[in-house]
Amino acid sequence: MNINSFYDEVKKLDINLTKTQMDMLEKYYELLVTENEKINLTTITEEEDVYLKHFYDSLTLIKAYNLRKEATLCDIGTGAGFPGVVLAICFPNLKVTVVESIRKKIDFLFLVKKELDLKNIFICNERAEIFARNNIEKYDIVTSRAMARLNILNEMCIPLVKVNGYFIPMKANLDEELEEAKSSIEIMNSKLEEVITFNLPVENSIRNLVVIKKLGNNKKRYPRDYKQIKNMPL
Repeated sequence: MNINSFYDEVKKLDINLTKTQMDMLEKYYELLVTENEKINLTTITEEEDVYLKHFYDSLTLIKAYNLRKEATLCDIGTGAGFPGVVLAICFPNLKVTVVESIRKKIDFLFLVKKELDLKNIFICNERAEIFARNNIEKYDIVTSRAMARLNILNEMCIPLVKVNGYFIPMKANLDEELEEAKSSIEIMNSKLEEVITFNLPVENSIRNLVVIKKLGNNKKRYPRDYKQIKNMPL
């Protein structure tokens, strides 16, 4: 997907990017490639692949939530900034918090924030479960892209969501994750509203948006320590 086809495909999502936003994405790509030579940010570095698998893929979140309204959004395990930084660029109405535990990636995110003058993004160097304990019910929408299995993600991310807000993890392949995550969704006082399945343009790879609505408060003991979450999933 080259820059022109990216712009055309994004328009099909009803997202009309300005020249300034397109220039910011191009600068973001340049920073990603340059800094990736120093630290391991991503294995995807070819321009056409980045625009498809990182930039376009990040924006597909709009299929599940109206990103045009003012909202607080948290991206857990953002890595090099996907989807959080892309969403902050393309939707300046959003207040975006990106959370990442690896310091080198955090340094890259601060560089991007500075170079692109992104005033609507907040960067946190913290483990997901610790961040969640300190930010209970703070966000309208929480997302995470390919960070962990769904039953583990639910406990770390749903506590961050406001009551009646949404946790929408972005998944390439769900396999049996939905079935094993049923109990964790229920325990976290939430419900699965829908799974939006679609194919990426060009390569037709499968993507899933798992739309989970938070119905009520969570018990104070969640999230537990990561070792407990991993060894004894809900």
